[in-house]
Amino acid sequence: MLGLICLAITGIVLLGFVVLTPKAATEDRTFLKDTGLEKDTAAGHILVTGGAGYIGSHAVLRLLEENYRVTVIDNLSRGNAEAIEAIRSAMDEMPNLPYRPFTYAEADLSEREAVLGVLRAANPPIDTVIHFAAVAFVGESVARPLQYYHNITMNTVTLLEAMEQAGITRLIYSSTCATYGNQKVPITEKTPQVPTNPYGRAKLFSEYAIKDQSLALNMAGEKFAAILLRYFNVIGADPKGRVGEQPREELRSQGRISTACFDAASGVIPHLTIFGSDFPTPDGTCVRDYIHVSDLVDAHVKALKALKDGEVKVYNVGVGKGYSVKEFINACKTVTGADITVEKKDRRPGDYAEIFADSTKVKKELSWVPAFTDLSESLATAWAFRKKGGFGSTTT
Repeated sequence: MLGLICLAITGIVLLGFVVLTPKAATEDRTFLKDTGLEKDTAAGHILVTGGAGYIGSHAVLRLLEENYRVTVIDNLSRGNAEAIEAIRSAMDEMPNLPYRPFTYAEADLSEREAVLGVLRAANPPIDTVIHFAAVAFVGESVARPLQYYHNITMNTVTLLEAMEQAGITRLIYSSTCATYGNQKVPITEKTPQVPTNPYGRAKLFSEYAIKDQSLALNMAGEKFAAILLRYFNVIGADPKGRVGEQPREELRSQGRISTACFDAASGVIPHLTIFGSDFPTPDGTCVRDYIHVSDLVDAHVKALKALKDGEVKVYNVGVGKGYSVKEFINACKTVTGADITVEKKDRRPGDYAEIFADSTKVKKELSWVPAFTDLSESLATAWAFRKKGGFGSTTT
């Protein structure tokens, strides 16, 4: 995560709570002596980077429901503090929680000592890291490439360093189909990786760093395990309406097409702008594979249970079907009931015509099957989150 705050965080165990200083981190879990339990019944303790973000917040909720303890690191440069509060509120509705297994630390991944302080303060120890935190807009990456190499590649290296110092050897990495570039579809895990923009290249370099670190640690007898999940285009929101995508005002123009569609449908913007109507596709607009965020999170949970010492595995996570931008807009019109005005502009640098997944491997090896395969159904969950007011800020 790219941030301006430099933090030095140390862990202090005090009165049954973990306190991270100097930046106030908050701990919702009481120790076992306060619950009457004889032993810790959690499935594990997971560090989630970027847990206040769109995908990360959904993952935190699912992990808590799966009986994992969760510690979140986020500097809120792209995430929402409201998402953290929504997670805390959601825990009140979770049945059979004998403790409050959630910790949030506002910290920047570029500060290794801050990250290391969070890792070392965790009680019980963190056993696995799920690394979501990243800037993730293709157009922005072309305009500001150094920001992307710093935020994605360098921060991943810093995280790996902190993990090594803390003795943590299990990682699930949030990668992207953008590492493939413009290739023949459907995309398999063996498709050559030739990214066409700095976002994809920065993610690919991070993959290299993880694989090389795994090799080095395995040679040293540390048995590092990692699973790299290459996402396709993520849409939707928590079906229960607890969390969803809500970019801040200054980031809205960079965001996902669903955000722009809903903004146009709500009158937040006068029209929807599409970039490129002359791609070599059936209707001239680019084609993408849209995966519901809940299905993506499900793949992470299954990957978490499939990590094996000494192995690095890669999986594409997509529905396996492509929809054009025109088809996407028509689905958005159906869901919202709005007549969305469309303005066409030239292609953006770094965009490619068509990409969708061959998800055979993840389905076979992780027994993963997407629950949301209808585009309109997926969009309906996001629209419901939008219509209820999102996290209660400026979203309409």
